[in-house]
Amino acid sequence: MLQDMTMRGFGAHTQNDYIRHVRNFAAFLGRPPDTATVEDLRRYQVDQHERAVGPATINGAVSALRFFFGITLRRPEMALALVVVRFTPKLRVVLSVEETARLLEAAPGIKYKAALSVAYGAGLRVSEVAHLKVDDIDSTRMMIRVEQGKGRKDRNAMLSPHLLDLLRQWWREGLMSVVVVGQRNIIDNADS
Repeated sequence: MLQDMTMRGFGAHTQNDYIRHVRNFAAFLGRPPDTATVEDLRRYQVDQHERAVGPATINGAVSALRFFFGITLRRPEMALALVVVRFTPKLRVVLSVEETARLLEAAPGIKYKAALSVAYGAGLRVSEVAHLKVDDIDSTRMMIRVEQGKGRKDRNAMLSPHLLDLLRQWWREGLMSVVVVGQRNIIDNADS
């Protein structure tokens, strides 16, 4: 299964998720998953619903098991037996200006304040913030380059003047590492 996922360019997180879902199915079965029947898959999905497993988790398991049975084991009839749960995603809670200010003020230092500000202010995911490099900050164009974000896609995010000032402050205090701030661009335009 690992080789099949690697050949298809699956990311490390996706590979780990798929393996976890197949292991969970094997634990439910109590025997190797390659011995499963269509009825076993049905019982597993019924069990997930009875345990009130969330629809996103169920659908993740469906994707993993479809890959396992359809691609790795070449048993397409098993993959076709799995049912996707239809659901409407809920709107995320958006913090008010006051709540956001309180959150940032509660950060235990400039590093965490900068990281939270980048995540919330520029709309980056935690993994994207953690993987930012020095050259990802473009203070000339006021952009943050996100390389290989979700779905291994590159994108640009807006960089506000306030966020740039905060990142420069972090850099000036000497607390910055490779993560989160673009050294070249912050230094080049520090006086502008």
